[in-house]
Parts: sequence; C-alpha cells; structure tokens
Amino acid sequence: MARDGTATRNKILDTAEAMILDQGFSATSIDRLVERAGTTKGSFFHHFDSKAVLAYTLVERYARSDLDLFAANRARAEQLSRDPLQRVLLVIGLYKEMMEGLTEPYPGCLFASYLYEANLFDDHTLSVIDDTYREWRTILGGMLEQAAEVYPPRADIDCAHLADMFTGSLEGAFIMSKTLKEPQLVANQLGLYRDFIELLFQPSPAAN
Repeated sequence: MARDGTATRNKILDTAEAMILDQGFSATSIDRLVERAGTTKGSFFHHFDSKAVLAYTLVERYARSDLDLFAANRARAEQLSRDPLQRVLLVIGLYKEMMEGLTEPYPGCLFASYLYEANLFDDHTLSVIDDTYREWRTILGGMLEQAAEVYPPRADIDCAHLADMFTGSLEGAFIMSKTLKEPQLVANQLGLYRDFIELLFQPSPAAN
C-alpha cells in the first residue's frame, strides 16, 4: 500500500515546533531539524519548498489549533450554563484546569517565538498571528460584553481590552513559567484573572 507521507510531514512539523519553542527560528536549521525528526532533506523539501513555507505552515496550524481549542471550551461552557458571566468564568476555568496538569513549565507560545524574530518572517506569515489575536479579542470580548449587559461592571472598562488582558496574561505567564521553572505559574495567573473578572462584574454593595 502506498504511503501518503502525512506521518512524515506531521513529524517534521511537530519537531520543528518543539525546536523553535526551545531555541528560536533562526537557530533551527534544516539539517538539525531533519536529524531530530529522523528523516532526510529530500523528504523535507518534498513537503515544504523552503524554510519560509515551513514557517507559514507551522504558524497557520498553530493558529487553527488555538482557535479550535477556544471554540471547544466555549461550547463546553455554553452546555454547562446559560448565564453569560458564568460562561466566561467557565472558559477561563477550563484553560486553568488544562494548565494545572503540567508537570514541566509550559513550552511557550509559537506566536511569541515568531514575534521575537519578526524580521525573519514575511507579512503573510505575521498576518496569521495578527488575525488570531484579533479573533480572540472579538470572541472573548463579545462574551464579556454579554456579561456586562447583565452584570454592569464596577469600573469603566472596554471589553476588548479586558479580552486582551487574558491573552497578555497567558503570554507573560508562559515566559515566567519557563524562567522560574514553575509549572503551576500559568494556572495560578489564570486563576487570578478569573477572580478579577468575577469581582469586576460583582454588584457593588451600594447596588444591594
């Protein structure tokens, strides 16, 4: 039976992602990549015309997986509650639960790794990151706006900025977790963000 090469392609992608998260894109040579992946240069160029094509394929795959995970967590939250605030808290809680299972520091975010070396990538590749961050802002910001309609926040806030705070908290926590070698740091930061959201939308004593 003929082999379609999917397993080899995925092995190259998985290995490349791990190497880039560990040492950066510029330090990830094709020679070292194929050695680590247990394949050949011929196989690499059969699947990817260049290292630039690999870079785009990787970040596009990462973005799709990122948004798929958020969609799955959102769908789960909608199954568990009809309350818009509880749905937001559940989504954050599901991410926190996932991070609580770490025994090693989270390897990091591919988006951040690319942005550290942004001069190495073309606009087409970087636009994937831009589009994904904006999609996160739109989706989570929309959920927060629905919560704000039912539970007016205790401070004058922009829900889009509040959604960005979630992304920023994750990115910063990934860096600190690796630096301090504390696997639970990401989950702890997500817990604090969830607490902040809960307090922000809690009715003030004067309203009771």
